[in-house]
Amino acid sequence: MGLRGGWTALRVRGRAALAVLVPLAVATVLGGGAAGFATASGVGAGAAAGAGGASGASVASGAAGAAGGGAAGASGAAGAGGARTAASVPQPYTFIHDPAMAREGNTYYVFSTGDPAGVIGNGNIQIRTSRNLRSWQYQGTVFAQQPAWITSALGSIPNLWAPDISYFGGLWHLYYAGSSFGSNNSVIGLATTPTLNPASPRYHWTDDGLVFRSTTADDYNAIDPSLVTDAAGAKWLSFGSFWSGIKLISLDTATGKPSSAVPTVYSLAAKPAPDPEEGSGIVYHGGYYYLFVAVDYCCKGISSTYHIQVGRSASITGPYVDASGTAMLNGGGMEVQGTDAGMIGPGSPFVFGPGAGGGTAPLLVYHYYDAFDSGDAWIQIRSLSWVDGWPVTGNPFVPVPGQAGPAGS
Repeated sequence: MGLRGGWTALRVRGRAALAVLVPLAVATVLGGGAAGFATASGVGAGAAAGAGGASGASVASGAAGAAGGGAAGASGAAGAGGARTAASVPQPYTFIHDPAMAREGNTYYVFSTGDPAGVIGNGNIQIRTSRNLRSWQYQGTVFAQQPAWITSALGSIPNLWAPDISYFGGLWHLYYAGSSFGSNNSVIGLATTPTLNPASPRYHWTDDGLVFRSTTADDYNAIDPSLVTDAAGAKWLSFGSFWSGIKLISLDTATGKPSSAVPTVYSLAAKPAPDPEEGSGIVYHGGYYYLFVAVDYCCKGISSTYHIQVGRSASITGPYVDASGTAMLNGGGMEVQGTDAGMIGPGSPFVFGPGAGGGTAPLLVYHYYDAFDSGDAWIQIRSLSWVDGWPVTGNPFVPVPGQAGPAGS
């Protein structure tokens, strides 16, 4: 994760891809690890996802044009006032980093890293909605102000990072991270709500406080949380960024928090120093747990080198190996999605399935840096299938930058 440069870009997306640059106090794209994974098992809400793209390894086809047009509706912000809402933000507002997706009713919701300048929504986790998986409208933020306990733990930070969304125990659970670039003095927090629909009288995000943290005394970094449900229904949380790699802890199913005061921290994956991997998530399929990670470097626009790798294990705690048999703790990992067409540095993978209101056919959700729009971060969604026991991505749902699209796209 990191801050770069001296500008934050609020883009007007469309065939012309005109950039509207707004100077802000803190710089460009922040956020690193993946938003996480909705598990392929567990309690779901809503129906199956919409029509999928054709299967094929990382095929860059499909319509292009405006990916985020249209005026946004009512704000999704909750809590005390002070945050900018959808009505006061320039539209369309282009910044999706570390996306996590859910479905409730006929609406898809994407949660993503907050404004790196800490201005829009006071840097809180952002919410966007779509009915078709193609165009996404900004709707506000989960909180209006950052929870006070985060400031007490970390001091002032501009934004919150890398959310994960899942449904269990009658509530939507949103895990997220607080930290600063280059530091492992980090926290993972939790917010819950009975519904994602802001028009419902039941809609309210509750701040459930701290889940887990790391300090400079630890050899890991507690960011990029991702919930997974194992084959027996138990809950786990993967996390990690640089330092000693990707970790896993057990959660109490009732509370969504660690199952013990000092949980066992399992090591799942590591690369040679400085160990550039983060944004992990685990999905269960066909008797194996598949560990997805974002590898190499984010947040450098079109110079970003992120790509998505995967390994698998018969046990949720590992060992995970790639298709050639190399252990992920020894630097292994099979690429499942790389740079494609104008979509540079794909990362922050999130597998959308029943645990977040999806169907049995999973979708891979991630962000990329747009080569046709000054490296802006935006969302892509692909079908995900398994060929000979390994995941393969299909065609993109969201319009592809630089490719001609149908009228009105």
